[in-house]
Amino acid sequence: MIWLGALFDFFDGLAARLLKAASPIGKDLDSLADLITFCFLPGSIIYVLIDQNSSSLLLPFIGYLLVIFGAYRLAKFNNDIRQGDAFYGLPVPSSAISVSALPIIAVQDPASLHNFILHPLLLSGISALLSAMMVSNFKLMSLKFANLHWRPNRHRYLLVLIGLVLFLLFKVVALPIIIITYVVFSIALNFSK
Repeated sequence: MIWLGALFDFFDGLAARLLKAASPIGKDLDSLADLITFCFLPGSIIYVLIDQNSSSLLLPFIGYLLVIFGAYRLAKFNNDIRQGDAFYGLPVPSSAISVSALPIIAVQDPASLHNFILHPLLLSGISALLSAMMVSNFKLMSLKFANLHWRPNRHRYLLVLIGLVLFLLFKVVALPIIIITYVVFSIALNFSK
């Protein structure tokens, strides 16, 4: 459902821009949908995974850091005029897609990663790291295409191509790798300018 939500999230923004139907209420409703789809659902995934693999009553709740920091990130995004052709902080869909891949990777168990991926401390660290990245001031490339021309979008096209190749090679296991590549690629672009 998170992946389907990401697809709809991409197209609702595109449709609003094409139809010139953007409005403050639309922006707020979009953020509310994002909070549920890209913050609450991934937080619940982490909660359940930690709860199933730990005897601690409190540790699973660390998954819901994604909701708290995601809500702050969405409010910051809506009110930060710098966030147009770049994002400041990790977008909530990127965080959610990374988390959504974890249970699938654990079930498929590539290279016997099951116990490693489901370790409560790793899951807690992932929740804390993604939460911190969402509210950070790292400047990351936006994947919003203003047009389809090569020159202004060459970095976006390159990142999409790398993502497709990784996904074809590694399937769902590639999703967190793609997000890491996106962050590293964006930061490298910032240093090269």
